[in-house]
Amino acid sequence: MDDLNDGQREELSRDLRRLLEELQVVEIATREGSRPVDLDEPIGRLSRMDAMQQQAMSAANRRRNKLRLQLVTAALEADPDDYGICKKCDDFIGYARLKARPESPFCVTCQTRAERGF
Repeated sequence: MDDLNDGQREELSRDLRRLLEELQVVEIATREGSRPVDLDEPIGRLSRMDAMQQQAMSAANRRRNKLRLQLVTAALEADPDDYGICKKCDDFIGYARLKARPESPFCVTCQTRAERGF
């Protein structure tokens, strides 16, 4: 794989900035849904269980969003010469992967190994 050209770098930088804005909006919008369920609220048992399940899913989504927000911020703050280089193997990540996930710190091979526990 080849290094990114200037046009690709500019495009991916715009993608990162746009993604940062989107994730910040989601962060603000999901605050309410992740608050703990009030156990003193006079609702039925099933409604309370449903509310607790919704709260847990919302909290998990917020954690995932915060992690992605951290990765985007790190990619934007990194030295431009280091962007697109895998943090594990120092190989180029590749334009297609970065276009799909511009905040990716790892190439597909290293990410797959990490997910499989190698």
